[in-house]
Amino acid sequence: MSASSNSQPDISSKRKPHVIITIGMAGAGKSTFVQRINSYLHSQNTPQPPYILNLDPAVTHVPFEANIDIGILYNLGPNGGILTALNLFTTKFDQVMDLVEKRAETVDHIILDTPGQIEIFTWSASGAIITDAVASSFPTVVAYIIDTPRTTAPATFMSNMLYACSVMYKTKLPFILVFNKTDAQPHDFALEWMQDFESFQVALASHSGSRDSEGEPTYMNSLMNSMSLVLDEFYKHLKAVGVSSTTGAGIKEFFDAVEESRETYRTEYLPELERARAAREKSLQNVKQDSINRLMKDLAVDRAANPRAAAEDRWASDEEDDDDDEELEVNLIDRSEEPYPGQYIDITHMRQQSENINWPNPG
Repeated sequence: MSASSNSQPDISSKRKPHVIITIGMAGAGKSTFVQRINSYLHSQNTPQPPYILNLDPAVTHVPFEANIDIGILYNLGPNGGILTALNLFTTKFDQVMDLVEKRAETVDHIILDTPGQIEIFTWSASGAIITDAVASSFPTVVAYIIDTPRTTAPATFMSNMLYACSVMYKTKLPFILVFNKTDAQPHDFALEWMQDFESFQVALASHSGSRDSEGEPTYMNSLMNSMSLVLDEFYKHLKAVGVSSTTGAGIKEFFDAVEESRETYRTEYLPELERARAAREKSLQNVKQDSINRLMKDLAVDRAANPRAAAEDRWASDEEDDDDDEELEVNLIDRSEEPYPGQYIDITHMRQQSENINWPNPG
């Protein structure tokens, strides 16, 4: 059941809360990041507590108070139950959307924390349903969380960028790269690699294992060189911020990027959503028209084969229609006040009303 199938995008002037979907590899610090931005929003001069959904059933300790917690709902244990829990949760996601809609006027941000097993959410049907449901109802941005200290190796950096690219083009939503743990490792090197292709090539060439025993570039080295060229266009349309979930550094800059993405959502995602919906409706209409055409063709063949039956095949006259209506009107009976043949009777309830009923003997 897709909760987004009946949802219509609201592009009215009324401001709606912004949805932040946090996605990232295991250990990137997603839950800690959600805890930090939750704390930040609570600490504003006018507190603006967010509405938080924890969609990770494998986490043993949630460092924030979730409004809806998938772990409490299903209690299926870590890892093995993630996909099962998400699938079950998705069947009830229309109820989740109802709860979120009720709070939409009282919150500015809705935050989704997703499983560390990133492929379970990003490439499963349940993950797509959840993402489409919230994105078709509220301005939505994907925050891709990166473990900065672990991306200092060019190969790890490239694998993160490739995955981020795949998620962005799959969701087609505004996208923010969040380099987490900058208190342990500044993210300046990553920004430089994204902005300067040659600097990444230099880092790749100087990294151990980039050449084989004969001094030639390895296959992996050549592949990453090629991929960095491919991703150059991807980097140009990408927002990147550095944050520390421990110290809180960069959180304000993150929310500035979130606010900027609202306009991108309105000008790019919503029109694309409308085009996709119009294309689906047109496709459905074409299928219906094709079915009607085939039916009429079959009727024409049948009439050609049976001309006598076709001659007697006609629409009822207006007089006949009126007769049918009168007959139908006479036969209509309101059975709501008295029992009719075959109606279920609660014998226990009747016995409570009267204990002096003389029931006939069987037979």
